Amino acid sequence: MFFLLSSRMSTWTTFLLPFLQCCLMCSLVQAFYLPGTYPHWYVDGGLLFAKVNSLTSFNTELPFGYYTLPFCQPTGGVKQMAESLGELLMGDRVENSPYRFKMNTNEAGVFLCSTGPLSSHQVNTLKQRIDKQYNVNLILDGLPAIRYTEKDGQNLQGTGYPVGVRSNDSYYVFNHLKFKIMVHKSNVADYLHTIVGFKVTACSHNHIQGVDPEFKMYDKVSVKINCDPRIPAMEIKEKNEIMFSYDVSFVESDIKWPSRWDIYLEAGDQSHVHWFSIMNSLMIVTILAGIILVILFRTVRRDLMHYENVQQTQEEISGWKLLSGDVFRAPTNPDILCVMVGDGVQILAMGVITILFAAIGFMSPSSRGALINGMLFFYVALGFAGGYVSAKLYRTINNGRFRGWVLVSLKTSFFFTGIVFIDIIMLNFLLWGSQSSGALPLSSFGTLLLLWSCVSTPLTLVGSYFGARSDLIRYPTKPRQIPRDIPSQNYPSWMWTVGAGAIPFATLFMELFFIMSSFWHGQAHYVFGFLFIVMVLLVLVCAEISLVLTYIELCAEDWQWWWRSFFTSGSVAIYVLIYSVLYLVVDLQSLSGPVSAWLYIGYSLLIVFAVFLATGAVGFLSSFCFVYYLFSSVKQD
Repeated sequence: MFFLLSSRMSTWTTFLLPFLQCCLMCSLVQAFYLPGTYPHWYVDGGLLFAKVNSLTSFNTELPFGYYTLPFCQPTGGVKQMAESLGELLMGDRVENSPYRFKMNTNEAGVFLCSTGPLSSHQVNTLKQRIDKQYNVNLILDGLPAIRYTEKDGQNLQGTGYPVGVRSNDSYYVFNHLKFKIMVHKSNVADYLHTIVGFKVTACSHNHIQGVDPEFKMYDKVSVKINCDPRIPAMEIKEKNEIMFSYDVSFVESDIKWPSRWDIYLEAGDQSHVHWFSIMNSLMIVTILAGIILVILFRTVRRDLMHYENVQQTQEEISGWKLLSGDVFRAPTNPDILCVMVGDGVQILAMGVITILFAAIGFMSPSSRGALINGMLFFYVALGFAGGYVSAKLYRTINNGRFRGWVLVSLKTSFFFTGIVFIDIIMLNFLLWGSQSSGALPLSSFGTLLLLWSCVSTPLTLVGSYFGARSDLIRYPTKPRQIPRDIPSQNYPSWMWTVGAGAIPFATLFMELFFIMSSFWHGQAHYVFGFLFIVMVLLVLVCAEISLVLTYIELCAEDWQWWWRSFFTSGSVAIYVLIYSVLYLVVDLQSLSGPVSAWLYIGYSLLIVFAVFLATGAVGFLSSFCFVYYLFSSVKQD
């Protein structure tokens, strides 16, 4: 039998795994650009302007504005680029910069500006940014500047370049940049090019000679600059003057425009580890889910056949058959249960639809904040689904009573969203107090409030109206007036509830590691094909584990399954919380400052709460359908 199962699995993997691999690789390649968008073509000699983003560091979660440091400003003044709500929520602050290039024109020793004598405040700020290892982030044609460094004999890549370096208690600023712009020539005309790469090398150079005091921006330095990042020269001292300059070179590349983001996604050895670990986890959990389903349905079918024989022979009934008059008795705090299930359905639907759209190509990394914008849009629009489920469930629990569904609808709209608002406001106080550019402006709060009050809440009320007016789900059995006593159990129910979350977490932890590594280490994560399959599998396992434990509780003559089914699958959030704490202690041990730690904890708690509601809703709805199906075959005495 084992040989037969192995041969079948071998055949299954032979035909199915290459298909899945092809689909996921297609999603990896196609998920970068929104269908219908096209590259920007530049003519030879056309002007290119780089943009700057917030200063970021892996050692702290506090971004700061580029112009909080004494850097050169553009001639027309600093202008903030048009930002979406998603960019603001991600902490991006894109502004114009003085870095100007001419397409296919190499330039060396281009002078930008001189800061003048540095004040003590500017010196202290520069030293603080260098100690915290902040990076300067540049953008050209939507591509972040990428740099390569060598450490322990390995070539490492990262976005942006350091503000400076500390050496022997002295601080040096990187004031000369060497840009390498990779372009792809058009097949139609030789003078048309697209930008497919943007690399930067930063160094510290003391412009003692070659810079005239009367120099203007974009004049050429007479002395050749040898850019070596290992030899710092421009020391940061009070009343010192820092001069900034840059070189730029253009290189033709065979990389095509749709593939220009491949280098940012680290398609190397780590991708193979990602593939094999995820596929092995998917196979193991899928087999486990199939075994659970087979055993469960065989057991239920045997119980139903035995129950029919007992009715015919007048034998004594035992197990879950005794609960036909109590299993649909209303739980404690039914309105709160309905609200949590409705919010969980809304969050889960938002996550599935957003990841699905991202996997098929509607979330582009070149469109900064597109993923957050999509999540906001779908969450607001799916208020209808959350209101519908909560109102329909509330009316079902209350045996068709209409009264109270409006209040439940309002609670559904305010419960999760209100907690998110409170958490974001508290975190923003920390960011405002630290003068970080990551703090949301008041206009963004106004936009979020308008989306909540004028779009999400009305849609929730409309969904609740249709849910309350829809066909009533009538219980197959009626509750008795006196509830049945629950016999003492061998093991406390909370042990089963908490332990059950470990199985769904087994399907999630590997992808969770990649997501957290990408998010907290500033790397791009756009393997949404994997994420979509993992999420679907997580939903299936949550439904199955909740269904199995509900059946075990019913067999133990425990009819209080309503809340327990929600917490059984929702307990996966406990393991996500534990994993988040361990990740903070082990992987983010270089995180400095209490503000950064509180920001991490605040965002992690929001994610854990969302996971709890979404998975809990899956467990409850699957258990409800199972109990309804099970007792539909039972005749009440």
